[in-house]
Amino acid sequence: MCLLLFAYQCHPRYRLVLASNRDEFYDRPTAAAHFWSDCPEILAGRDLARLGAWLGVTRTGRFAALTNYRVPASAMPEVRSRGELVSAYLHSRQHPRAYLQTLDGQGSLYPSFNLLAGDLASLWYYSNVRNRLEAIPPGLYGLSNHFLNTPWPKVEKCRQQLAAYLSAAATVEPEPIFKFLANESRAPDADLPDTGVGPEWERLLSAPFVRSPSYGTRASAVLLIDRQSRVLFKERTFHPEKDGWKEVAYEFDLDADVSSPR
Repeated sequence: MCLLLFAYQCHPRYRLVLASNRDEFYDRPTAAAHFWSDCPEILAGRDLARLGAWLGVTRTGRFAALTNYRVPASAMPEVRSRGELVSAYLHSRQHPRAYLQTLDGQGSLYPSFNLLAGDLASLWYYSNVRNRLEAIPPGLYGLSNHFLNTPWPKVEKCRQQLAAYLSAAATVEPEPIFKFLANESRAPDADLPDTGVGPEWERLLSAPFVRSPSYGTRASAVLLIDRQSRVLFKERTFHPEKDGWKEVAYEFDLDADVSSPR
């Protein structure tokens, strides 16, 4: 996942409004969001190469999301998959803070990452680049392949669009959010970050929706958790050789016992 936007505890009707684009090589095998047969309480897409996930939610209201931190020199194909960090949290019953604390000192096991882990009571952020755990207060946030709220052009643009939409929407609908997630406009060269991948890739990756012959946005998703503990999860998956998208949608009430161990 390379673009993540979320409004946490700042809308009168919703605990969480989260939007994401996951960028990946087109030839990496992936399953669309579904309830996993080996753990039916988890709803998430799945990386079929390493069986990890990038975004997911459980029937008890636990949720997690992951982005890569773009450091080309940190690409280490033989280390453990970052996607297991999301799936391991969703499988666990640990408080999100306690789970992220277990990652302290394990940064060298994974390529560089940002990880959000939350439940209905709290939300936490950890990056193995800074090795610092942060509680997330109510607010509206953006995250791409740097630190939380780093003002890259696509992060700022989409965060502003989400803020404007939420300020006017008593009821949030996924369609307006999917619309700005689908924006393929690239940032001007003068506004591009320099992350070591070269100007051509910086231009390509500056769009909210990435498209190239071999790499691009594979999935867009919207996750809503309202204050009545009802979940709406919609995901659109894309393939470069096909027009349009395939969509899956799930709505369910969270289980009555949604507390997490402290």
